[in-house]
Amino acid sequence: MPVEMLTYAELGERLKISPEAARALVKRHRWPRSRANDGKTLVQVDLSEFSHSPISRQPQAQAGHQLVTALKQQIETLQTELAEMKVIAGGHRADFERECERTNKLLAELLKVSTESVGARERAALLEGKLSMLTQPWRRRLVDAFTLALPQVASNPRESAGPIAQSHN
Repeated sequence: MPVEMLTYAELGERLKISPEAARALVKRHRWPRSRANDGKTLVQVDLSEFSHSPISRQPQAQAGHQLVTALKQQIETLQTELAEMKVIAGGHRADFERECERTNKLLAELLKVSTESVGARERAALLEGKLSMLTQPWRRRLVDAFTLALPQVASNPRESAGPIAQSHN
């Protein structure tokens, strides 16, 4: 067969490969090239001397297809697990919110009870003071009453004496 001048696209069609693969094949075999008037590269090829059989790549494609299928199944499994976890998390979230509300109510009740407790302690201290006054003998109570009254009399002697001081004048 005589030598033919083919473009990369034409060579690719004849060999059933892509134009890029044909260009790589020309470089690898160092076939002579030249430029045509339209700017395309022409290659001198003697196809009778050259035997090219494209490699079948289907087994790799099937392996890739099986891998893609397995990955898709894994994705579906993970998505169902994610949906289940979201449902579980929603339940936990509801429990958490319920417990927060309960805690807030208990804290409010604790604050109320503690203020009541402080008030009760103050009343108890007051009553304890009154009780201790009443358990003292009457003479001691009388002295305590005068000692409490004396600072008032000492600060305002005329006001304390009031009607008594005026009647003697």
